[in-house]
Amino acid sequence: MRIRDLLDPKSISLNGFAGNKDDALNQIIDLMAASGKIADKAKYAKGVYAREEEATTAVGDGVAIPHCRSDAVKEAGLAAMTFSNGVDFDAPDGEKVKVLFLIAAPETKDNVHVDVLSKLSTLLLNEDFTKNLLEAKNIDEFLSVIDEAESEKDAQEMPHQPTENAKAKLLAVTGCPTGIAHTYMAAEALQKHAFAKGCTIKVETRGTGGTKNELTAAEIAEADCIIVAADTQVPLERFNGKKLIQCKVADGINKAETLIEKAMRGDASIYHAKNDTGAAHKSEDYKKDSVAHVIYTHLMNGVSYMLPFVVGGGILIAIAFLIDGLTVDLNSLPVDQRSGFGSITPIAKIFMSIGGGSFSFMLPILAGFIAMSIADRPGLVAGFVGGYIAANGKSGFLGAMAAGFIAGYCVQLIKKLLSGLPKAFDGIKAILLYPLLGIFVTGLILTFVIEPPIGALNTVLNTTLSGISGSGSIILGIILGGMMSVDMGGPVNKAAYVFGTASIAAGNYNIMAAVMVGGMVPPIAIAISTIIFKHKFTVQERKAGPANFIMGLSFITEGAIPFAASDPLRVLPACIIGSALAGGISMAANCTLMAPHGGIFVFPVVGGALMYLVALLAGSIVGALLLGLTKKPVHE
Repeated sequence: MRIRDLLDPKSISLNGFAGNKDDALNQIIDLMAASGKIADKAKYAKGVYAREEEATTAVGDGVAIPHCRSDAVKEAGLAAMTFSNGVDFDAPDGEKVKVLFLIAAPETKDNVHVDVLSKLSTLLLNEDFTKNLLEAKNIDEFLSVIDEAESEKDAQEMPHQPTENAKAKLLAVTGCPTGIAHTYMAAEALQKHAFAKGCTIKVETRGTGGTKNELTAAEIAEADCIIVAADTQVPLERFNGKKLIQCKVADGINKAETLIEKAMRGDASIYHAKNDTGAAHKSEDYKKDSVAHVIYTHLMNGVSYMLPFVVGGGILIAIAFLIDGLTVDLNSLPVDQRSGFGSITPIAKIFMSIGGGSFSFMLPILAGFIAMSIADRPGLVAGFVGGYIAANGKSGFLGAMAAGFIAGYCVQLIKKLLSGLPKAFDGIKAILLYPLLGIFVTGLILTFVIEPPIGALNTVLNTTLSGISGSGSIILGIILGGMMSVDMGGPVNKAAYVFGTASIAAGNYNIMAAVMVGGMVPPIAIAISTIIFKHKFTVQERKAGPANFIMGLSFITEGAIPFAASDPLRVLPACIIGSALAGGISMAANCTLMAPHGGIFVFPVVGGALMYLVALLAGSIVGALLLGLTKKPVHE
């Protein structure tokens, strides 16, 4: 099979124009559908976009290879487009994409197309090849360029691998989740740069067609260094005692030369397998990085699915506040009726109901998809239930995060325990046993292990706050403001909020003012930080950042949850400090508030509105700067 066998002329468009990345993807998906190789276009498109949300499929030098492996594909196919203007694809080198190939791979055991697709992926690393594609005047010429390049590659062997006086003996493993394009592009790039520098190298590829060119025990024993450039699980125990460099598959493509140079210098930690009791020294740094990467991957899976619920629901709630703010005179409204702000007028109530419904799914979605990342689909339902318990209990988003991991690893354990059952039970494992036992065990742990200490903490916090409310008002403002950012809907946040609302009834309006301004800071601080420190956030986070301005101004602290969940050790301290500063300034200026929520829309009833705005700005800016300075740059 050759590349042309997969590329239907009806699926090629030359010198096109696209306004943005989504426009380009929609056009090329239409081209793929025109070939008749897609059974369900909507489902296939959803898969393409889901892959793109994980990380850009742009590989640099003006090339992108979006792809999807799905049962919506009838047979393997390719679609191709070239763009005269170039399209911003968030490429790692910042270059606009001018050559776009879309891959459709079926969910079948027959993977004869994989070698062809991997060959195309490696051809696209050649600048002359892409240049010739862009210069093609018509579709026939475009196909001829591909045929000639493919024939030349088939006729040529890989650049001569040094056999004598090699500067280093290297091994590598490459793999990506889809296993179609990036796996082989990384292998090609590592080989190219290793040979150019006088090194021998063998690369094991772990693609959709299975493991190829597998490394042997003898080769591993002789290797000077091993590079694992993969976003999938790779068995590492075989590399025990060897120098090992571990990185993303994208680094294997874009930073291949740097990786080879690092391996040649021996600038790598020695890997020690967990079951190796004879090792004299353990590589603790490597272990920590590995565990952190696994946790981060599972967290980001949950966050990516949760984010649309937060953004969509938050903006609808903000609209509800806006409608009531424009139509209701808060000054003439009795204090006891102000708690319904956002649902007073019928139209506002509709927006509040729909937006609140979206928010109610937020934590179950987070927990569910963390669990699914760990235990695949069997973990999803247990994670949902664990997230529901956390959302409706006292543990909030921190409890939901815990629920996701508890559910995921519980289901993994259950799968192992049931693996010895007769094959006759296979049909009921996924539909009955996994969800039944997973829900039950996760629910027990959440109910009896996670929730009770959180409830006790809530009681202690309320008692403590009551004890200091009579004196030290500025300190109280700092404490209340900071508490609003600690867990954003969890027990600490709820304790501060309930204390503030109870203070309204007691006539202590300055306490509610400090509480609300503290809760407004986190989303605004994050929004500012995503604009100033773009390189510290993922593409998805940068796109979601501006929506946090709306949620922050509307006193919807939950807008910060996706960011806090993905990087709690940096996001939470920055937000807590910013919120504490805002609460302290509000209390020092004796600002007052007689409405329990509403954000900027209830500013007409704020006493000392100018200083209240100063408090909000000061806390948000300080929080944004601290976050931007402490977060690590993101490499995509």
